[in-house]
Amino acid sequence: MKINQLAKLSQVVSKTIRYYEDIGLLPEAARNSNGYREYSADDVERLIFIRRCRELQIPIAQIKLLIQAQTDNASSCHEVDTLIEQQLEKVRNTISELTQLEKTLHTLATSCSKDIVADCVILKSLQGKEQLET
Repeated sequence: MKINQLAKLSQVVSKTIRYYEDIGLLPEAARNSNGYREYSADDVERLIFIRRCRELQIPIAQIKLLIQAQTDNASSCHEVDTLIEQQLEKVRNTISELTQLEKTLHTLATSCSKDIVADCVILKSLQGKEQLET
């Protein structure tokens, strides 16, 4: 199949497919006589796997490890488990940081009842002239 059909089936744009091929996430495509890339059903499956990993914000280097882990069906899942646990921890840290950011922004948004910019508590706080309690 051609790259456009692969893109449609995998829901990955052609430019990204070429990029994944360039960095080794996707094997280099066979070329037909006119030089067009030719892809297989295995490529569709691999791209769907990669897309799902990217949706989980798994970094490309770790996706490579997951792809490698799939080559030995008898090996332990420990590396895969560890990788997913690390990703979960990153997500939890991001949630914690976003929660703190939300509290800070809420405090800023509710801190100023002045109508004059010169007296604006938000601007003074952002300039470091006033401390807000979060």
